[in-house]
Amino acid sequence: MIKDQLEQIKASCGTHTTLIAVSKTHPIDRILEAYEVGQRDFGENKVQDIVEKYEALPKDVRWHMIGHLQRNKVKYIAPFVHLIHGVDSFKLLQEINKQGLKNGRQISCLLQFHIAQEDTKFGLSMEEATAFLDGPEFPLLDHIRICGVMGMATFTENTMQIRKEFQSLHALYNALKASHFSSNDEFKEISMGMSDDYPIALEEGSTLIRVGSKIFGRR
Repeated sequence: MIKDQLEQIKASCGTHTTLIAVSKTHPIDRILEAYEVGQRDFGENKVQDIVEKYEALPKDVRWHMIGHLQRNKVKYIAPFVHLIHGVDSFKLLQEINKQGLKNGRQISCLLQFHIAQEDTKFGLSMEEATAFLDGPEFPLLDHIRICGVMGMATFTENTMQIRKEFQSLHALYNALKASHFSSNDEFKEISMGMSDDYPIALEEGSTLIRVGSKIFGRR
């Protein structure tokens, strides 16, 4: 089942979008099943889980931290994390940079924007993002790499609303690319779309989709 689902979703992704298999709450043997048919990008939303699975699984897995990340836990994932999707404050970015320095690596990050009509979702506003991008301290962060943006749509059956929210994230990406990252080839990712709404996200230009239950089933 996992192989069939992966192949089906990857076929819809085409060549411009990477599928992140969201393995949160699923055991090692289920993740290995996906690994053995070629899946290498996996997403977790809790630091403890991503550390445990990193230690247990092959080291060519690319681990994506997709959940809300607390500053005091960055140090646990800094040595190995492939991409941190949920950077929602400058203080968090500073801590990631600090841990990148300690580990002798540049850590790739996405700026998370609040695009949903739900207060429970985390994320920056454009004003907050541009305030620190234009500030004097941002250029000093040489152990982070801003690779794009991330957002989560409202949990709703209103597909028009979801589409508009994804369009708003794409617009934010375009604006930041033009204003702050025009000469930065690494700024190229738009992380949006999950199991219930990834087809819409693909239509609206997502380069990273985060799909769990459609691959592994519900827990």
